Amino acid sequence: MPDAHCAEIDGLILTELAPRVTVTPLAPPSIAPHHQDPMTTMTLQALIFDLDGVLTDTAELHYRTWQRVAEEEGFAFSRSLGDQLRGVSRRASLEAILAGRVLSEAQMTALQARKNDHFLTMLNHMTSADLLPGVLPLLDDARASGLRTAVASASQNAHAVLDRLGIRPRFDVICDGHSVLHSKPAPDLFLLAATRLNVPPSACVVFEDAAAGIVGARAAGMMVVGVGPPSRVDGANLVVSSLANVRLADLQRLVADRQPPAAEEMYA
Repeated sequence: MPDAHCAEIDGLILTELAPRVTVTPLAPPSIAPHHQDPMTTMTLQALIFDLDGVLTDTAELHYRTWQRVAEEEGFAFSRSLGDQLRGVSRRASLEAILAGRVLSEAQMTALQARKNDHFLTMLNHMTSADLLPGVLPLLDDARASGLRTAVASASQNAHAVLDRLGIRPRFDVICDGHSVLHSKPAPDLFLLAATRLNVPPSACVVFEDAAAGIVGARAAGMMVVGVGPPSRVDGANLVVSSLANVRLADLQRLVADRQPPAAEEMYA
């Protein structure tokens, strides 16, 4: 956690963080960031959501399916390692679990496919009751306010999950693990979502529950709301315990004030 100076403003905790230096892959020219006049006041135009751990708790399903594969293969796997895999692609997750073990490409592909089979079996039991608190009210408020909405998830099953939850038609754009070459923490998914929404990155707010996604969204030039405990999402501009704590007025102010690397924490 970088050095921080805290002050309370209108009931929110404002934390000024020391700048962080993050190296991420360059975005392809087709999804390059928009450029804006630094003197122009930006207004909120779009909300971009991660899926796992933000809209629904598929993060737990991913943990349990990776745990099963690890047990079947005799690999060590822990809850702490599972938490580190939040927002990480299937291949990168497997590489983290292998911890330096070298497998053939065929073995890598087979293990990823087996994990996905276990996940899809569990997914069959998912319904709209599995939406996390605050999701539907926030989407309704966004639509009523004329905001565009997108999903930017590293999951290759994003469409299937959204269908099971019954909310796929509520999003204007869905970008998933098939959409870009470089997944989170690269900014590519977020930049692609903004391009497809026809909205500049600086007018977007991203909802993320994992460090990899927060790094990617900030690299894309977007403001980020971290959903979860501050210890896990401390790099976000605004921290909330769930989407039920989100107000559009706070998001609009976040975009209009744009003063990164400042961060507002609102954890209730």
